[in-house]
Amino acid sequence: MNKISITSPATIANLVCGFDILGLALEEPYDIMTLETGDRPGLEIFHLDEHGLPTDPENNVAGAALLAMMEELDSIPSWKLTIDKKIKPGSGLGSSAASAAGAVFAANALLGNCFSKDDLIRFAMFGEKVASGVKHADNITPCLLGGVTLIRSIHPLDIVKLSAPELFITVVHPQIEVRTSDARQILKKDVQLKQAIKQWGNIAGLVAGFMQGDHALIGRSLEDVIIEPVRSILIPGFDEVKQNCIAAGALGGGISGSGPSIFMLSKQKETAAAVETEMKKVYTRLGIAHKTYVTMLNSEGIRTL
Repeated sequence: MNKISITSPATIANLVCGFDILGLALEEPYDIMTLETGDRPGLEIFHLDEHGLPTDPENNVAGAALLAMMEELDSIPSWKLTIDKKIKPGSGLGSSAASAAGAVFAANALLGNCFSKDDLIRFAMFGEKVASGVKHADNITPCLLGGVTLIRSIHPLDIVKLSAPELFITVVHPQIEVRTSDARQILKKDVQLKQAIKQWGNIAGLVAGFMQGDHALIGRSLEDVIIEPVRSILIPGFDEVKQNCIAAGALGGGISGSGPSIFMLSKQKETAAAVETEMKKVYTRLGIAHKTYVTMLNSEGIRTL
């Protein structure tokens, strides 16, 4: 094989209470990436989109992930990577993870799948470090593995893919940018014990809800007493969107990753559509341009075209 094209899905990290340890993959949107053998040793990167992202491999999230992989190869490959980025950078929908994970997935296929999934996660986290200054895996793992994932540890890497019931996901992306690095800087460094205890209970309840297929338990566990109260101030209309969507029947939801996107989980497709209507009402009234998605849980992750 000397050429492969893949789709790399958007993801939702944190899942409200699971900061840096929980994530899920979406059916839509997704990036389209093609990796093929180039003309000379090394890595060339090309973008078909208009986001103005760097093409220097060291400063590109996909490039950084591939360079980390290349360091463990016996010889320097000749690779040409073309990216058509449909997941807008800074949206909170795992745009950087889609690039990093998609790149190493494609490269591994060209290499005959000589690296394990854990290796690919490890390489892709170098891309996340370029994007946010921190190696985190809560977008990378659902992108590569699909479904809902739990990162028990990244040192050493210990990933658990969770079973989950059918879920419909509604997302609104207000057309403002919240940089992951900025959203991390405003977080409190110390947490009160009573807040930590409540958060631990919600995380445990959410994991149990997924594994037991208990939609009601999922809904009442989607509560964040530590991160969301701080980050939500960066997102206009957040409180109104959340309140109105839950009133429309959503199980619950919150900030997608570091924002500004907001997601809501629903048990039924009709509810997810009603939730979309409520999201649109808020941002239309506020005069903020926005993009919405009504999609489902992606159980596969990255797919080959």
